Amino acid sequence: MSSPTGPDNGLPVRMPRPRQPGRHRRPEPVVAPEGAPALVLAVPGAPSGATRSLAEETLSIARSELPGLDARVGFTEGDDGEFPTIRSALGQAVEDRATRRRYAREAAAMAEEAGSPEQEAAVAAPPADTADDGLPAVVVPLLAGPDAAQLRHIRQEVLNSGSGAELTDVLGPHPLLAEGVHVRLSEAGLARADRARLFTVATAADGIVLATIGGEEAVQAAGITGMLLAARLAVPVLAAALDDEGAVQQIAEQLRNSGSQQLAIAPCLIGPEIAEGLLEAAAEEAGCSTAEPLGAYPALGKLVASTYAAKAGIAQPQGATAR
Repeated sequence: MSSPTGPDNGLPVRMPRPRQPGRHRRPEPVVAPEGAPALVLAVPGAPSGATRSLAEETLSIARSELPGLDARVGFTEGDDGEFPTIRSALGQAVEDRATRRRYAREAAAMAEEAGSPEQEAAVAAPPADTADDGLPAVVVPLLAGPDAAQLRHIRQEVLNSGSGAELTDVLGPHPLLAEGVHVRLSEAGLARADRARLFTVATAADGIVLATIGGEEAVQAAGITGMLLAARLAVPVLAAALDDEGAVQQIAEQLRNSGSQQLAIAPCLIGPEIAEGLLEAAAEEAGCSTAEPLGAYPALGKLVASTYAAKAGIAQPQGATAR
């Protein structure tokens, strides 16, 4: 038998570590408050099983960042069957919200009839006259940078839904996107995993074309991420739009003229927004190797959660990823 101070045999007892005080203390996890708006992740491009898996994995990370989050996927080119449209995802979110509020009111009414103060206090139900107040949903585009055509489509879907949902900005530019692009380059053998490691990667690129989609506005936004990436890699990085014919080849020639010889294309793109074959064609035309798109990079889920929280008015801990 052991005593409150330790076991009888005198062996030491592992005591729980005291909570670290001060500014270095790890912040308490934020939980989505009761009645928080739903998150609808707007996924561009032609839907597929791979795209849905990527979106669900991203949302899984977002839910872990914000427990209790009601999150779902809507596709810009969905069919309301296997791949729900943004409009139908919003409609379902609003319907589910109304159902939860109705159940809460009914539970409160039953507690009141039972005459139990404890039960009445435990059941927090919204008043009947304000049951439908508040933001019902927040739509977060699964886009690393501004794409006017995609955003116009998503915005129209939100308006046509009549849900009262609000649309956030895209996820970039952001330091976490530069980190993700760096990781994808290192996975392809086109960059060192980090500058602290002194070994040489024989296939490392000495110039990077940071590929984006969305014309000049997207190129300017990607340029900010590109500066962050250049600081990480210590090589020149220039942005180019895949949907601007010949732009990638032009930027590749500009890098070669400035002294870079071993070039690589690094997509500052998530994946679903890239038309099939577009990236490969640009790489062949420019004579460059290419890394994979960001895909379900874990930091994207964190960015989705923080972008949603900022629009929904949910306080975030210091050091959160929102811009």
